[in-house]
Amino acid sequence: MAFMRHARKTALRGAAAALALAAAPAIAQDYSFLGGWPTHTTFADGTDFGARVLYQYDVNDFSHDHGLLPDAHTNRRKYFGLYVNKKGVYDAIAQYDFQSRKWQDVFVRVQSKALFGRDIGAFRVGYSKTPVGFEGNTSTPANTFIEQALPMQAVYENRRVGVDWAWYRPAWQAQVGYYDGSDLQGANDGHTLAGRVAWVPRSRPGDVLHFGASASREAPEATTTTLGTLQQPSAKFGAMPEASLSPLKLVSSGTLKNVAGVDRTGLEGLWIHGPWSLQCEYLRANTSFNDGKPAYRIDGWYAFASWVATGESRPYKDGNVGNIVPSRPWGALEFLLRYSALDLDDGAILGGREHDWTLGANWYLGNHLKLQTNYVRAFSDRKGLVVDPRIFELRAQIAF
Repeated sequence: MAFMRHARKTALRGAAAALALAAAPAIAQDYSFLGGWPTHTTFADGTDFGARVLYQYDVNDFSHDHGLLPDAHTNRRKYFGLYVNKKGVYDAIAQYDFQSRKWQDVFVRVQSKALFGRDIGAFRVGYSKTPVGFEGNTSTPANTFIEQALPMQAVYENRRVGVDWAWYRPAWQAQVGYYDGSDLQGANDGHTLAGRVAWVPRSRPGDVLHFGASASREAPEATTTTLGTLQQPSAKFGAMPEASLSPLKLVSSGTLKNVAGVDRTGLEGLWIHGPWSLQCEYLRANTSFNDGKPAYRIDGWYAFASWVATGESRPYKDGNVGNIVPSRPWGALEFLLRYSALDLDDGAILGGREHDWTLGANWYLGNHLKLQTNYVRAFSDRKGLVVDPRIFELRAQIAF
């Protein structure tokens, strides 16, 4: 065990050193290397074509876990994609994660002004994120913490194939989508109707106030397995202890069978004032069944505070936040504190309860390099089994 922990720590130091060494020449000589890499080309008519890459390497060190969670270090994500867009007309992307072997965003979006001569929003068709989940709809490279909060993991429906419409205005935003069919991995058959609205009374750089609400209705369908058998509609809710390399979920509903539908709702809030910001969200899911069983209800919430010690603000656009852009050659530093809670106990289904405290720090090096570290204190109780692990996490990220 001592040897394994030494190996984990060596890998952790190695990941940090690799990122620091990659940035060192740029810091010493030319900051523009960190600010803009030649990853795309723009043609005379304004069409922009380029590559999208996201690479993340994670280290997870678990303790006080009764031996259930072995330390781990490996690649977290390896995205590669191609995109093309013409501002004000259209954009399209196809992106694949070679780590999970799953498709990510694959869609085409057209601006209504290019079609009808006036702006009434954008229309998108393809494989994209469903609207319920503020943190879930944050761009993956811009995740503020290493992993999403407990309720987001449990309730968020993730990506589906469908069509949607979105309209963004300075003071309000709206999105409606209909998703009919499985995901691009061939799972999650069914259809979903979803929407999200937000009121944004303040929306200037470093001065943002955002209040939103979202809802969806999912109707799962029976699935034919690879063996040719018919599998009844089902659902499953659970969350890892905010550590991506955990081999198990401390709280989980297990597989729920004969599901008639899942109704999801969310309330969200964001405040940004200079280097300070607060973000919070409440999520709920109600599952109904075809066999007369009582509905199964779960809910949870999170709230976190962010302070950018170097003075920059979290950027905000179109209803969500992005990575901080440093104003100094050596980067920007952000410190964070999050509390999250999830309750999966309802009636005869004892999925468990968990709440986590997470301390975090992010170091942004230019526009493409980021180092993150989190310390998580998790507290879980499922059917009388109490597991309260402490987790140290590190992530090195390259994204463009």
